[in-house]
Amino acid sequence: MVDRKDIGSWLSGPDTSGISKYPGERLGLPESGPGSIARAGRRLVAIIIDWGIALLISNFAFAGDSWATLGIFAAEQVLLVGTLGYSIGHRVAGIHVVRLGGGTPGPVAGLVRALLLCLVIPAVIFDPDQRGLHDKAMNTVLIRM
Repeated sequence: MVDRKDIGSWLSGPDTSGISKYPGERLGLPESGPGSIARAGRRLVAIIIDWGIALLISNFAFAGDSWATLGIFAAEQVLLVGTLGYSIGHRVAGIHVVRLGGGTPGPVAGLVRALLLCLVIPAVIFDPDQRGLHDKAMNTVLIRM
């Protein structure tokens, strides 16, 4: 005979004992404040600023060519994120990219992240820790400063 407490009740809902309480908990990051996972609002502000800068440069130098805008955006991501760990938009939004072990991403991670970010889809598919596929591929995370 099966005991009722072994099967639970539909009123108790699904078992959530293995699910983290907040994004970044599984990675050992704090729930809020500096060092916590950067949420969608800050990310959106950062990408709007970075795209705006790329569009501005493209309008002056390349008559607003869409491929030039994408190239300028990618170059900013590769150079700044790869060396400093943040783009201009990231800095304004108070976020930066770090390797999970610590430190800046480096040039290769900056290049791969930028290429995947330009494809859009890898950036909008993310895990429970709100890491996009571009971050997962390079073992990086976008955190608050």
